[in-house]
Amino acid sequence: MSIFTMNRRRFIQSTAALAGLAATHSLIGVQAGLAQDVAKVRMQLGWLASNGILGEVAAIKKGFFAEEGVELEIVPGGPNIDGVAGVAAGQSQLGLTSSSPAIMLARSAGIPIKAFLAGYQKHPFSYFSLGKNPIRTPQDMIGKTVATQPSAVILLRALLAANGIAEDQVTIVNMGADMNQLLTGQADVVTGWNTNVEAMQILGPDAVELMLWDAGLQLYANVYFATDDQIDNHGDVLARFTRAAAKGWAYVRDNHEEGVDMLVEAYPNMQRAPELLAVEAVSNYSFGETTKADGWGTMSRALWEAQIKTYADLGQFSGTVPTLDDIVTFSVLDATVDARKAVS
Repeated sequence: MSIFTMNRRRFIQSTAALAGLAATHSLIGVQAGLAQDVAKVRMQLGWLASNGILGEVAAIKKGFFAEEGVELEIVPGGPNIDGVAGVAAGQSQLGLTSSSPAIMLARSAGIPIKAFLAGYQKHPFSYFSLGKNPIRTPQDMIGKTVATQPSAVILLRALLAANGIAEDQVTIVNMGADMNQLLTGQADVVTGWNTNVEAMQILGPDAVELMLWDAGLQLYANVYFATDDQIDNHGDVLARFTRAAAKGWAYVRDNHEEGVDMLVEAYPNMQRAPELLAVEAVSNYSFGETTKADGWGTMSRALWEAQIKTYADLGQFSGTVPTLDDIVTFSVLDATVDARKAVS
């Protein structure tokens, strides 16, 4: 899974395209059917379907969305699909992006979207090395070669800056989805999500993991977002979506095997065995101390503000530096607090 839905350059390129779309297409509202008051909602993924939608699949299968009057369609993304731009142009009513910086960068580029839920309370992105040459702290990267996805280079830059390490002290090379460069000696470190058990299995038991979160860069993952228009004019439907999704994720937390079986049934290209190994970690990222206090999907103002400052300090915003109110709304969280706490 890509760490960003789109990088800074693609955001800049998207802005002009979105302006043209706006001239010919009004944003498609979440519209409820008159007879049954069923809201048809498309959720655009930032990448291909993965265990990051376990809760939504369960909520569909168990009828939680139907109970809320929501008919949900999950729209997969991919390397040639710009999920943020699709939501902004009204092709989908809400989106799910892998990482919170995508929202900040989009807003800075003039794209009118905001986050309204954080599915993962901690980001699973990690740096992997081998026991014979372990990277246990950011300082251990000095003099080493780090292979990372092009869209994740900014994360490495931010991590180095946060730990006082000059960029020229580390050699950065590109990698794809697999981690072979570590095994072949082409790199000392590779990167990926630790919930992608299938990709990690190649490393074997000798793998050493340094989580981005533990290394000093704390981001949200599995972030739900919508346009200003949807939030302002269809917040009730986003609240219905949220209550159902919360129940779905809680169901998976309490029923790991059934949750994985429902996912594999919906997406047969996914493998049951590695997903069974990953589901506990996925559940732990979705639920924890913060959700016990404030409910599933909660977000922290302080954490968002720290992310904005980090990216501003690195000069990553193509336009004005967005404020907290530019990139986040807490209205949906406030409207669903009782339901979200009930399952957390």
